[in-house]
Amino acid sequence: MYYKIRNTLEKVEFEDIFKGEGCYVAVISPAEWFANKEKFNMGIDLEMEIENPYMTKAEVNYDSLTGSFFIPDRRDIFDKSDSFAFALDEKGIVFIDHDGYVLGLTKKLASIKKWRTPSLERFIYDFLEMIINGDLSILEKYESEISNIEDRILEGKLTGELERNNEIRGELLKLKMHYEQLIDFGQELAENENDFFMTDNLRFFELFTGRVARLQGIVSTLREYTAQVRELYQSELSVKQNRIMTVLTVVTTIIMPLTLITGWYGMNFKYMPELESPMAYPVIIGIVIAIAITGIIYFKKKEWL
Repeated sequence: MYYKIRNTLEKVEFEDIFKGEGCYVAVISPAEWFANKEKFNMGIDLEMEIENPYMTKAEVNYDSLTGSFFIPDRRDIFDKSDSFAFALDEKGIVFIDHDGYVLGLTKKLASIKKWRTPSLERFIYDFLEMIINGDLSILEKYESEISNIEDRILEGKLTGELERNNEIRGELLKLKMHYEQLIDFGQELAENENDFFMTDNLRFFELFTGRVARLQGIVSTLREYTAQVRELYQSELSVKQNRIMTVLTVVTTIIMPLTLITGWYGMNFKYMPELESPMAYPVIIGIVIAIAITGIIYFKKKEWL
């Protein structure tokens, strides 16, 4: 797909992108890029990562800017991602799209965006904004989920909570790395080393970088929150274990004198007078019960039970 940047993105044919005023946007497949890259006449002297980009970055060439995007899928951050490469100069930008991700964003921009002063810089800004669109609400959902995990831990519901907390921490780490790369990308554009962009329009890249920096700050705060929740989990687990040990200690303490009595009278010496008394058995039972009840009452008053 080929577009000219005018008041909106206007779809054109390949032969028309170099005609007339205004910069162009091309969204093509890797095969189309290799077949037509000479026609774009970009001064590319660095090898581009076309097939399997693994990070978001921008590299300055002799007379162009090339790079790639690696964007975690917000619905499955660990296992899914969208990646594509790009090349741009003062005439326009070419996206080498693998799976239709860029084409979807570009079509959406073409349908909803109108510009009073169209420019390549403004298109790139709006394109980048769409990449992070909705991330703030996603981070708010993370915050709500972490808060719910914290509440359940305080209620004593420990099963499975630490595992989910750790998953969230890992997902936030991937987002943090993603935002760091986007910040570096925005700063590289703002450097404008090859003078592709108008000086007045560099503010768009600074605005984008500032917004991503705020998202990164939220992610860092949420990661600290998960660390606090993890410490709370360990604390509650220790309290629970201490309670169990307290109960076991109390039970052992109550049973010890009873064990002594049963052991004492289990010796069956010949001259133990109690063995000859018909009241010895019920008396010993009463003593055992009295000791147990006294111990329970004592420990309850001490709030150890």
